[in-house]
Amino acid sequence: MDMIVARHQTMDLYNCKIEQLLGQGGIKTELPNLLEKTGFHILSSKVERLEMSHAAIMLILKEGHFAIHIYPHIAYVAADLFVCDHNAQPEKLVQGIREIFKPEKLRTTYLKRGDFTNASDMKPKAKTKIAPLRRINNAGAKVIRFLAHRKRLSTVD
Repeated sequence: MDMIVARHQTMDLYNCKIEQLLGQGGIKTELPNLLEKTGFHILSSKVERLEMSHAAIMLILKEGHFAIHIYPHIAYVAADLFVCDHNAQPEKLVQGIREIFKPEKLRTTYLKRGDFTNASDMKPKAKTKIAPLRRINNAGAKVIRFLAHRKRLSTVD
């Protein structure tokens, strides 16, 4: 078994659908509901509007802490989850965050904090998920570039 003190997960969510959460305290109710549903227990919370285009939420959890920064003007959300309870399931929280913000692209990075194993085991592990429509768009653009390049090569001969 790995001897680690905690797990730290960062999330970068790009091109989010956050308009519906801006009014009526949407995120203030959605986030606590999600945390409770995924087995986390909020001990205290703080919500701050740092600028007109940036809000921050800090939640102290029985299992660790969760911080989230929301930038509606660029449809971007950055979140950090620090979990020191070995039985916690942060993967469920990540899935819930995806459902709330509906990003086109999500990048997560996992770190083992207080990792007392080999130094090579301490490297962060990053994953990127792209929404299906975005993936199709990217693939289509690659095919078009490939065909254009191929056409240029055939006209050179």
